[in-house]
Amino acid sequence: MNPMLLLQLKNLWSEFTARHPKFPPFLKAVSQNALQEGAIIEIQVTLPDGKNYTSNLKITKEDVEMYRKIQELRK
Repeated sequence: MNPMLLLQLKNLWSEFTARHPKFPPFLKAVSQNALQEGAIIEIQVTLPDGKNYTSNLKITKEDVEMYRKIQELRK
């Protein structure tokens, strides 16, 4: 992977977390405590005009295994 792209992504993430400081702790809590088989992840987006988009998924055993493998790659 291009090192310059990684640096750019790191800077973009830093800017994002500065604008939304509660989001990284939320992600950390979810990744440490809530990613387990049978858990449901729901995402809702509300547009300025009030229109909503909502979706959810139920975490499977395979999803948990995939997450663990990705975490191992990060080490």
